Amino acid sequence: MKWSLNELTKKKQIEFIEKLKLQEVLATRSTEVLDSTAVETQGEVSYDDGLFYLNYHLKTVLTLPSSRSLKPVDYPLDVVVSEIFTTQDHLAQNPELLENDLIIVLEKELIDLDESVVDNILLEIPLQILAENEENEALPAGKFWSVLTEEDYQRQQEEKKVEKKSPFSGLDGLFD
Repeated sequence: MKWSLNELTKKKQIEFIEKLKLQEVLATRSTEVLDSTAVETQGEVSYDDGLFYLNYHLKTVLTLPSSRSLKPVDYPLDVVVSEIFTTQDHLAQNPELLENDLIIVLEKELIDLDESVVDNILLEIPLQILAENEENEALPAGKFWSVLTEEDYQRQQEEKKVEKKSPFSGLDGLFD
């Protein structure tokens, strides 16, 4: 769904409820998105004093690969989005706007809901996602290697510091 800036300046406010099918766009923009349900959006776009406000609530379920096993995991998203847009001309007349808020400068004479929704969904993808049974499983390990959690790594570093306090720790690295 797109709105022209002329339409918004005339109507001042437009409310919307849309179901967007963005699976192909999401998969193209991010290889992590294996699948997604239709994105339910509800909100409004409005105009006031040279600024365009886009406020909406989005709900969807993404299918992402598990960080550990690459098995598909459903990840529900429920996000509230508020964005402020302006034109380059209005920004040139009011440069102080950039200091106060995060304002998106429009390149075209329209606001595209689909683009905003896709951007905000991609920003919400977590760095680590695990399947239900993987959270309690032992981490993979080999003969001379193992995967550590961050807590285990910190504990290991503390143990190394304690070991270095031995009387011979000053000789470490002498023959390297």
